[in-house]
Amino acid sequence: MFHGTSLQHFVSRTFHSGQWIKLVHPLCLMLLMGACSSTSVTDYQDREPRFEPESFFDGALTAHGVVKDFSGTAIRHFNADIVGCWSDGVGTLDESFVFDDGEQQTRIWTLTPSGDQTYIGTAGDVIGDGTARWEGNAMFLDYTLRIALEDSSIDVHIDDRMYRISDNVVVNESKMRKWGFGVGEIVLTLIRHPDQPVDCPA
Repeated sequence: MFHGTSLQHFVSRTFHSGQWIKLVHPLCLMLLMGACSSTSVTDYQDREPRFEPESFFDGALTAHGVVKDFSGTAIRHFNADIVGCWSDGVGTLDESFVFDDGEQQTRIWTLTPSGDQTYIGTAGDVIGDGTARWEGNAMFLDYTLRIALEDSSIDVHIDDRMYRISDNVVVNESKMRKWGFGVGEIVLTLIRHPDQPVDCPA
């Protein structure tokens, strides 16, 4: 969540340069090790403060983060302004990004309730539906992002893990995978600004 051009820039550079070939051998072992253990969002059901997307993603927010390549090197950073609005239980997140090289992008997420503490997440470049669930102070969102390259496109799986650490702060870790291998990550902090007015559709 909360990223688009950053992934396009990173994936385009990685896959066009042939760097992905270098990922396969060292990441095979990492993949096998990672398969032995996994964390579920239900592990956080007793944690506070409660995530409650309708309360956190409501009004004015900002995001501040870095994009890392497969080696863990930070290759880009960005800031974003976000407006969250809810109507009849459905939320929209209107995001405007500015990257360190001056590149700008806008993106809109829609969160539609699909059950107890679960949501369907959609956006213009998301393939099919993303699935989100929150428990305690955490929300996990899984989706597949289609990233346009110079002469084609590539689908990358994104695993977003968000943790509300105070009333107005969420930390988000996004793991990017292709063919089951980790190819990068995004780490960002989301900050609510409850005193800043916003205009939501009637």
